[in-house]
Amino acid sequence: MAKNRKLLRILLGAAAGLVITAGTWSVFRYGVERRSDLPVLGKVPAFALVDSNGRPVTQADLQGGVWVVDFIFTSCPNVCPALTSQMARLQEKLASRSGQPVRLVSITVDPAHDTPAALRAYADRFKADPSRWWFMTGERAALHSLIGSGFQLAVAERPESENTDGQGLITHSDRFVLVDRDLNIRAYYHGQEAESVQRILDDVERLGNNAANG
Repeated sequence: MAKNRKLLRILLGAAAGLVITAGTWSVFRYGVERRSDLPVLGKVPAFALVDSNGRPVTQADLQGGVWVVDFIFTSCPNVCPALTSQMARLQEKLASRSGQPVRLVSITVDPAHDTPAALRAYADRFKADPSRWWFMTGERAALHSLIGSGFQLAVAERPESENTDGQGLITHSDRFVLVDRDLNIRAYYHGQEAESVQRILDDVERLGNNAANG
């Protein structure tokens, strides 16, 4: 009997070791971001902007629906067109999705030049659907505060002497940000990476499923 109990302890120990090894391998292979839900990374604060038609927009106009936001300016030579092309791809993919529409939002970091008319022309260039994809501008201080303190992303202006790389006088993040129905920031994505579009689509579905099950 004692021999059987000893054998049982050995077998149970071996099984536990296999479970720990499998769990460790899973974390090593996939990383901790393969979780069943998305964390809350922050909260979008109150804001007052205007869209490309000059219509006032606040956070209340976006609350209640999932949205994806990026930051651009219309005279940006290369990064911003790449980001906007990615957003256009996302618009195309979302158009075939059933359920509540996901709002796309592009906020300028250069309000001195990006008037509503300039944003409207830029939106037309990328075939933005105005019912789904909004372009916004506002006061410079308010925009930079919203981006820096609200979305926790970088934005800055640099002197003409530093514009030696052809990137323009404004530096800003290339991240896309996923926001849920309660204005919670749920994820960030590299806007210039092609696979980010699919990641966003997957996370939008996860948010929708969580809401349906809640």
